[in-house]
Amino acid sequence: MLLRVDERLIHGQVVVGWGGPLHADRIVVVDDDIAASPWEQELYCLGVPPEMEASFASVADARPRLAGWRDGGHRVIVLVRDVGTALRLAEGGLLRGDEVNLGGIHHAEGRERVLPYLHLDDGDRETLRRIADTGALVSARDLPASKRVTLEELVGTGR
Repeated sequence: MLLRVDERLIHGQVVVGWGGPLHADRIVVVDDDIAASPWEQELYCLGVPPEMEASFASVADARPRLAGWRDGGHRVIVLVRDVGTALRLAEGGLLRGDEVNLGGIHHAEGRERVLPYLHLDDGDRETLRRIADTGALVSARDLPASKRVTLEELVGTGR
């Protein structure tokens, strides 16, 4: 299972860049708003190839399903839009030992560029530390062949 934070959710870099090398056969978008919006789900499904299944879940529905997505028979990419959602999934150690991949957090007011595809503010940095405190392995990488950038490299070790 790949858990990726990417504001764009389903797009070419995820489907082709990650889905191909990982031989993913399922994408799960975990987002409370999209899980409640059939028309948004339809829009996102337009970017999913026919050999890949797409599904949508709220955080509350996703948490008890994480172990099955990780250990089941499918190769799953779990996508969340922001680090806050990733933290909600990680709480209680549900992502202990799993990688949380930061793949696309874009420029916004108050955020500074850390990598070409990653912009963080102080709140994001603290949330990432909290995710790591649950036992998840936080790193950034835009594509599988790119260098993995550790949390320490991204935000430092101080609080």
